[in-house]
Amino acid sequence: MISRRGLLLASAGAVACGRRKATAYPGYCFVANRQGRNVTVVDLSRFRVRKQIALDAAPSLVIAHPEKPFAYALAPANGTVYELDAATQAVSRRMRAGSTAVEMRLAPDGRALWILYRDPPGLVEAPLDSLKAARRIRLNSAGDGFDLSVDGRAAVACRQDKTIVLAALDAVQVERTLRWDAVPEFVRFRTDGKLLLAADAAGRSITFFDVAGGKTMVRLPLPFEPRRYAITPDGGQVFLSGPGMDAVAIVFPYHTEVWQTVLAGRAPGVMAATDTPPFLLVANPDTNTVTVLDLANQNLSAVVHVGAGPGTILATPDNQYALVLNELSGDMAVIRLDRLSASSSDRVLRYKSASLFTMVPVGEGPVSAAVVKW
Repeated sequence: MISRRGLLLASAGAVACGRRKATAYPGYCFVANRQGRNVTVVDLSRFRVRKQIALDAAPSLVIAHPEKPFAYALAPANGTVYELDAATQAVSRRMRAGSTAVEMRLAPDGRALWILYRDPPGLVEAPLDSLKAARRIRLNSAGDGFDLSVDGRAAVACRQDKTIVLAALDAVQVERTLRWDAVPEFVRFRTDGKLLLAADAAGRSITFFDVAGGKTMVRLPLPFEPRRYAITPDGGQVFLSGPGMDAVAIVFPYHTEVWQTVLAGRAPGVMAATDTPPFLLVANPDTNTVTVLDLANQNLSAVVHVGAGPGTILATPDNQYALVLNELSGDMAVIRLDRLSASSSDRVLRYKSASLFTMVPVGEGPVSAAVVKW
């Protein structure tokens, strides 16, 4: 485990040198501001705000189009999805298929959005070419979160009745309902779609289910309440955090085992995993920092001081920058990923080199972001 002494050393150090110059990223970052009821457009080539797009309800989530310069913002309170055009930096289209929504995800083939509605309960497909409600999978009870698999299934967590609903997207029907003796905090498919991970926060455990048969495979205890998760881009590692311990659990989903638990700053929150370089970035809202773990050796790489209340973390597609949304201070911290590495011989000297590249004010209560290339 990474020691607390190592975390303390992370706040001390001197300046590194000999690093390559940062280059601009040709794109925009669309930031959903819940309290501000708008989406801020940040020019990533200059790290400047270009415009704030006002909405008629508070957005909670924004997703980028996989190919075209568009982003999609979800406002749960009125069940509306807004299409945002990067060229005009305005709302180009909108769709609404229910009075209240919960969450939305991009379909595995990148051609549609699936939106989980609470009223009426169901999953609704919105093809990106039309952005109109198409297929609908009706649910018997309201869902609280969902995931999509590569082979065309949906898993919906229903906390009120302690069930997990498995549905076939192509057939537009519920395949089976898994009755559980726990409240599903969240559900997540393994990358191949054959197993489903479900988190039991109150019971401090995770359970793997066989998707084809619906049977319980294994239940794994944890030393904390699993409330947050992150997954490596290749799907080989799952990271869990939550109240009860200042640590992150590393799970191998293809071996269905908890590999180890590592300290990750005080009260670890939202996480994000990058591929190149292989880092796990962990938000620590209590200390206004981001703890960086090197996934190559599971060692502490850096601790970066950001704004107040860091939450959502995402990396630019070129893996050059990490963008951290600070919910309380209303800004976005920009970190250069190539400044986060440190060898064992000079780690103390390089901790302070993991300083911020810049800070960008984005608005009140930023909660989600997506990067769109020009």
